[in-house]
Amino acid sequence: MLERLIQLETNIFELEKFQQKYTTDEIKNDRQVQWILRYGLFESIQIVIDLSCHLVAKYNLGNAQTYSDCIALLKKEKYLSVEVSEKLLGMIGLRNILIHEYVAVDIAKLYELLDQLDDFRQFAVEIKDVI
Repeated sequence: MLERLIQLETNIFELEKFQQKYTTDEIKNDRQVQWILRYGLFESIQIVIDLSCHLVAKYNLGNAQTYSDCIALLKKEKYLSVEVSEKLLGMIGLRNILIHEYVAVDIAKLYELLDQLDDFRQFAVEIKDVI
């Protein structure tokens, strides 16, 4: 699981570079660049889910029925702070939209998520010692 945490840190770095390189307008006009943004965020969220569910199973924290349950159980058992867990729960909903395309994704709002990369970083800090 340490390799997944390293991948998350790599993704954060790449998404930060992406944010410095592209503006919202540039992204709106380039489907390939949109794909890069969508996939980078999707993969990062999926890593958070994978690590969270792994920890729930590893420490026998309960019976998670959903990805959100994994985050909630980590919060309940104080592996994650309330602040980080609430932000991550919103990201899980975004992951479902990105993968299943229930609704059209507003690229500008997706781009704004790049301002919240510290949420991924804080998750990594909070779970690093228990992986």
